[in-house]
Amino acid sequence: MEGERRVIVSALQFACTDVVSTNVDKAEQLVREAHKKGANIVLIQVVFVYFVNGRLHLELWLVALLDFDHLLAVLFDCLQELFEGYYFCQAQREDFFRRAKPYKGHPTILRMQKLANELGVVIPVSFFEEANNAHYNSIAVIDADGTDLGLYRKSHIPDGPGYQEKFYFNPGDTGFKVFETKFAKIGIAICWDQWFPEAARAMALQGAEILFYPTAIGSEPQDDGLDSRDHWKRVMQGHAGANLVPLVASNRIGKEIIETEHGKSNITFYGNSFIAGPTGEIIASGNDKDEDILVAEFDLDKIKSKRHSWGVFRDRRPDLYKVLLTLDGRNP
Repeated sequence: MEGERRVIVSALQFACTDVVSTNVDKAEQLVREAHKKGANIVLIQVVFVYFVNGRLHLELWLVALLDFDHLLAVLFDCLQELFEGYYFCQAQREDFFRRAKPYKGHPTILRMQKLANELGVVIPVSFFEEANNAHYNSIAVIDADGTDLGLYRKSHIPDGPGYQEKFYFNPGDTGFKVFETKFAKIGIAICWDQWFPEAARAMALQGAEILFYPTAIGSEPQDDGLDSRDHWKRVMQGHAGANLVPLVASNRIGKEIIETEHGKSNITFYGNSFIAGPTGEIIASGNDKDEDILVAEFDLDKIKSKRHSWGVFRDRRPDLYKVLLTLDGRNP
């Protein structure tokens, strides 16, 4: 019946202490506080710890949806990418590989499994994965009973000044996935994935009701005049509108200074996190400097009916899209 799954989405951002263990404890504390308010899905998908002027910081994004009878509420606790270390990809350093850990038995995932089971919440966990001699930028999704629902590995790996991820990460081999949690079907992709419409469509085709994009993007060390924030937003607004699903994009603020092999490198992250509705409209948006709380409400059943009646999935022609399987645009 239409109107039975109204979803309230909110986001907040702040900085933490200079001790990693304290930051992780803080994340758990916030999950517990959100649970007391009725939240039941906690998305710890974008955790990021980084150094600024010698001090370690953690910026945390919360996206919350509450559950009251027919009102579905889900808390997405959005901490920035790679939660056990700062954004080390400004540099190519061998010692940063020591931050990677295997998926199975990963201490942070195990801790979040216990927390999810205790509170009855869903928690996706971002981490730097070591798999034998391969390394991935990964997310494990933990269901409300503590069950590990599986793994997504970042598919598109950037390589440019300040964002040298190809040095550390293999391209993900999981494909784009949708996780059917206790409360909702969620599609999760990571940062550079957000520039590719194929990723959003793949998740929507598998039934994603909301798309989430944790991000680390800001200034370009090689070009002080390049500002991609508006381009970045418009691309994802297009994903929302083309697939008729809400979309949540979180990005951090602040200047990060990293010691590289060529001296210091810095990126000023431009924030502008936003929530888009199913036609791509901006429902809520932050600025480039301030802590903020973003809030939006969606009726998932109503959006589902609109998506079905609009006809974009009915009228698709997969038989004509074989060119998308090529790199040079020639028919295979």
